[in-house]
Amino acid sequence: MRLEHATFGAGCFWCTEAVFQNLNGVIKVVSGYMGGSKPNPTYDEICGGTTGHAEVIQIEYDEDSISFDELLLVFFKTHNPTTPNRQGNDVGTQYRSVVFYHSQEQKLKAQAMIDSLTKEMTFETPIITEISPVSQFYEAEDYHQNYFNQNTNKPYCAFVIQPKLDKFIKEFRDKVQPGLI
Repeated sequence: MRLEHATFGAGCFWCTEAVFQNLNGVIKVVSGYMGGSKPNPTYDEICGGTTGHAEVIQIEYDEDSISFDELLLVFFKTHNPTTPNRQGNDVGTQYRSVVFYHSQEQKLKAQAMIDSLTKEMTFETPIITEISPVSQFYEAEDYHQNYFNQNTNKPYCAFVIQPKLDKFIKEFRDKVQPGLI
């Protein structure tokens, strides 16, 4: 087992966490904040839009089971990387699309993936995803962790997260952990 880390911001971390928790090879997913200037930010401060942080997930994965390229493809195909500071009705800099790279190799792979998706015209408008070096990760409050699995009946989970999860399962059926399908 070769453990590696990846950090992605793709809008609301509840949505992103729910997708990546269900990928084969993903060991752990933690919701948190990264990319801003305020130390130890709270969720309320993040929502205020003044900290500069993005809502992110930090993933621990087994590179023998899933590659960074595969994680990137899931990342790009399960959110809209063409809208600045917005995912659906969630608006603000905390919802920006961003890959925080942990190595030069991850940086190059993220740029290559953007170039490939652009060349293939996967999206109708240009990809605006930031590619930034990893910085201090601040774990989100406990009630944000494993949010979808603990709150499946809440309206946001039923009407926003579940359709995203359904789309993910349909597109990446071969990468989904057994039991989800």
